[in-house]
Amino acid sequence: MSVVTAFAGMRRVVDVMFKAACPDCRAGFELTASALRLAIGASSRTTFYSFTCPECGIAVRKPAGERIVELLTGGGVRTLRLHSTL
Repeated sequence: MSVVTAFAGMRRVVDVMFKAACPDCRAGFELTASALRLAIGASSRTTFYSFTCPECGIAVRKPAGERIVELLTGGGVRTLRLHSTL
């Protein structure tokens, strides 16, 4: 039996939760991977993650360093790769 066959039909038992905070209302909360978006650009200025604050509804955008990118992608956050056009 292959590994693929052994795990066929299994789903993730526990969703990954990410701790976040709103810079506007200062609320702290946990978000699922589906509540976050990650954009990876050509520089640190253009690499960020975003979410909507569940407390006040504001759109939040925060810089994402190498470690944050690794954690978010490993946790299943949808990623958009930004390409520069010259």
